[in-house]
Amino acid sequence: MAHVLEGFPFLSLALGPQYSSLGSQPILCGSIPGLVPKQLRFCRNYIEIMPSVAEGVKLGIQECQHQFRGRRWNCTTINDNLAIFGPVLDKATRESAFVHAIASAGVAFAVTRSCAEGTSTMCGCDSHHKGPPGEGWKWGGCSEDAEFGVLVSREFADARENRPDARSAMNRHNNEAGRMTILENMHLRCKCHGLSGSCEVKTCWWAQPDFRLLGDYLKDKYDSASEMVVEKHRESRGWVETLRAKYAFFKHPTERDLVYYEGSPNFCEPNPETGSFGTRDRNCNVSSHGIEGCDLLCCGRGHNTRTEKRKEKCHCIFHWCCYVSCQECVRVYDVHTCK
Repeated sequence: MAHVLEGFPFLSLALGPQYSSLGSQPILCGSIPGLVPKQLRFCRNYIEIMPSVAEGVKLGIQECQHQFRGRRWNCTTINDNLAIFGPVLDKATRESAFVHAIASAGVAFAVTRSCAEGTSTMCGCDSHHKGPPGEGWKWGGCSEDAEFGVLVSREFADARENRPDARSAMNRHNNEAGRMTILENMHLRCKCHGLSGSCEVKTCWWAQPDFRLLGDYLKDKYDSASEMVVEKHRESRGWVETLRAKYAFFKHPTERDLVYYEGSPNFCEPNPETGSFGTRDRNCNVSSHGIEGCDLLCCGRGHNTRTEKRKEKCHCIFHWCCYVSCQECVRVYDVHTCK
C-alpha cells in the first residue's frame, strides 16, 4: 500500500495500533512507516510535538466521519491497514480534497492547543497579536499561537508534496485551505471577573474556533469544490503539471477553496478498486429527501424496516436538594436499513 502512503503518509499515525499510545510512550521516528527524509528529520528535531501531530490527524478523521455520517461515503477507515482509507485516496477526488484539508487543519489545531496548554517547551502563548485592549476588557489568559500550529502542519503534512505533478499541487492546495480556516476564524474569547459573576473586569485572549465549526466550513467547501484540469509545462527542471479551473465562467477558486480533478465513484456498491464499501445495511432516514434519506442513500434499491426496543430514562423528577430520579421506559423505534 505504499502508493497510498505516498498520497497521504501522515494518516498512518492516526489509527494504526502501534501508535495508539503515542502520547504515553517514547516515539521512535525511524519505526514510523511511510515517512520521507524531510518528515523523519522533522520528527527527530521536534519529537516533543509529534504526539500532538498524531492527535490532530485523529481529530481530523473523527470530524470527517461526523460530517459524512449520512452520505454514501462515510469516511470509513480500515483499522488493520496503514492506508486507513484504503484506495479511496488514490484518486484526486473531492473526497481526497476534504480528507487532506480536515487532517491538515486537525494537525494545526491540536499543536496550537497543546502549546497553549503548556505541554511543550518549544512553544507557548501568542504574544504577537495583542494590540491595545478594547473598551471594557483587557488582555489576559493565554492567546493561542495558531501561526505556529499552521507552520508545524505545513512543514510536516506538505513534506511529501514536492513532486512536479498535479496530485502534489492539489494536495498542497487543499492542505493549505484546511489550515487557512483556523487563521481566518481566530476570535477573542473572554472571561468575566468580579463579585457574584459580575463583569466589572473582563480579560480576553485569542482563541481558535471549535473544531466542529471548522468541519462545517470545510464540508461546505467540499460541496462547492472546484473541478480542475491538468496542464503540463516545460520548465528548466523538466515537465511540470499545474491545475487550471475547468470552467472559465465559474468563479476561479481561491486559496480557501477545495480543488479536485477526478470524478468520484457513486459508492453505491462495494468495489475494492475504488475503496467503496457500498451502502447495504446502512441506516437511512425514511422521512428525508436528502442524501441521508432512504431513496438516495440506498441508491434506489429500497430499504428494510425493523422494530427495535430501547431502554431509556423517563419521567425524571428533580428532588430538592439536589438529585434527579428517573424511571426506565422501553420504547419501540422503527429502524430503516438499505437493501
